[in-house]
Amino acid sequence: MTNSQEDRWTAVDQYITETIAPADEALTAALADSAAAGLPEIAVAPNQGKLLHLLAATQGARNVLEIGTLGGYSTIWLARALPADGRLITLEYDPAHADVARANIARAGLDKIVEVRTGAALDSLPRLEAEGAGPFDLVFIDADKVNNPHYVAWALKLSRPGTVIIVDNVVRNGKVATPDPDDPAITGTREMFDLIAREPRLDATALQTVGTKGYDGLLLARVVG
Repeated sequence: MTNSQEDRWTAVDQYITETIAPADEALTAALADSAAAGLPEIAVAPNQGKLLHLLAATQGARNVLEIGTLGGYSTIWLARALPADGRLITLEYDPAHADVARANIARAGLDKIVEVRTGAALDSLPRLEAEGAGPFDLVFIDADKVNNPHYVAWALKLSRPGTVIIVDNVVRNGKVATPDPDDPAITGTREMFDLIAREPRLDATALQTVGTKGYDGLLLARVVG
């Protein structure tokens, strides 16, 4: 990919964002405060955040699970699609990231329906099951890619027929098509694809994307049984 291609992708993303997915004070501040705190700048792009919002709204979601909070930017987009009595639980490994996210979520006026839980997601997910926290109407997975197959398996456990599962960053600059990758993140992602392909309860597809975040993609699955 040339710089001119990437510049065009960025320009189109900016046009889309400015035209139909504009930022507001809470979203802008969430990104700014996340950057100021030293969080990696890997949050979803604004138009991708709007897509998450629309998917949650179209789903009529009332109970959402997010795996991978970072600074809470995608959390805000998702939570804004929920009714006043809705619930979103988001899992974040890093306590410092979780603190930034909580502040960002509170400033957006969403702290009454969003709960940020800190710790390894593979420790938190069994606790959610034990609490009877599900079934969730929508699950968004955007955490360490090595554990993607485990996260999808847990999303399925905590779902119901009709639940939508979204997994971000599944194309990895095209490297997901490498048969024998030497990157654990790509290995984990391919194992996730294999798991979904074998799982009769999931109906899924994936899309390649380009934009301000480069060349990547997302997976969309629906629980069918």
